[in-house]
Amino acid sequence: MEKYLGEKTPKLGFGLMRLPKDSAGKIDVEETKKMVDLFMDAGLTYFDTAFVYDGGDSERAAKAALVDRYPRESYTLATKLCAWQMAENEEAAKQQFYTSLERTGAGYFDYYLLHALQPQNYKKYDEYHIWDFVKEQKAKGLIRHWGFSFHATPQILDELLTEHPDAEFVQLQINYADWENEKVAARANYEVARKHGKSIVVMEPVKGGALAAPPEEVQKIFNEANPDASYASWAIRYAASLEGILTVLSGMSTVEQMKDNLSYMKNFRPLDEKEQIAVQKAQEAINGVKSIPCTACHYCTKGCPQQIPIPEIFAARNRQLIWGQLEQGRQDYAKAAVNAGAADCIACGQCEDACPQQINVIERLKECAEAFA
Repeated sequence: MEKYLGEKTPKLGFGLMRLPKDSAGKIDVEETKKMVDLFMDAGLTYFDTAFVYDGGDSERAAKAALVDRYPRESYTLATKLCAWQMAENEEAAKQQFYTSLERTGAGYFDYYLLHALQPQNYKKYDEYHIWDFVKEQKAKGLIRHWGFSFHATPQILDELLTEHPDAEFVQLQINYADWENEKVAARANYEVARKHGKSIVVMEPVKGGALAAPPEEVQKIFNEANPDASYASWAIRYAASLEGILTVLSGMSTVEQMKDNLSYMKNFRPLDEKEQIAVQKAQEAINGVKSIPCTACHYCTKGCPQQIPIPEIFAARNRQLIWGQLEQGRQDYAKAAVNAGAADCIACGQCEDACPQQINVIERLKECAEAFA
């Protein structure tokens, strides 16, 4: 008997948001198949996609690389309904569920989530009656477990879990860099979820890849603690070591990333006391770096009237802020801003409404415009 939902689930989940791309910019299904095979051969089972990922191609890739090639009972599949994006009304929002079933061919979803609840959009799920809708699908056997992914305040999380006590799990952004971040509120949201007895799926454990190549001072700390461990391994094992974790999602893009993750998560071992101390030192060091906390999710760009490549611009600026690589940052910015740059922002605010990290995008773009002028 499990103490909590997912206690015995392997603690590494395959996030299908950042799958490998071919020369045409489309998901490389053959490469994805190789990654799926490695993941399944290691005895891992949790796959996570969403209706909106890659315009639906992520769900289609899940079908081609996983569903069509493995027995249905050998894996678990999660996807999500986004009531505030690509859903102009209640009917369109609910249709996402049926479209996801068709795209994946999975027959049912082991885990189904209301996607990316934020202060500016979470009431849409009430307006469109989505809470009741997913419970109806569970009663029909089309959903095994349901929950929601969350990017808001602990107060809103507490409110939602009080109003919807039958939600079985919550997906939260948790990583060592954001543990005490006031905007992300990783620790506080984790504690609220556990207070309500909810299992937690961890997203962004490597902060969009940023913690796979952390600042130099952080690298020194981890190298001294264990020179053989990858920087990503510290981040993923940190999240997986918390109590009540269902699984930790890693959005892997290459076979090499998959192999590295499997090297320490196939037979997962929680951080020991010395390793926890190393992470605490890393947290102190990273808190002193004033970088832009962008995870390159690209939610901000989908409605930008100026079509500004905001994540790429922020990545160029972070190259300067984190690594002091001023000229390389300028070169990266020049490549990214061919059609539109930071100075083209008209301050409409669409990006800030969409940003899960609660970044003051307009102000940071002004900063970038000045830095790259």
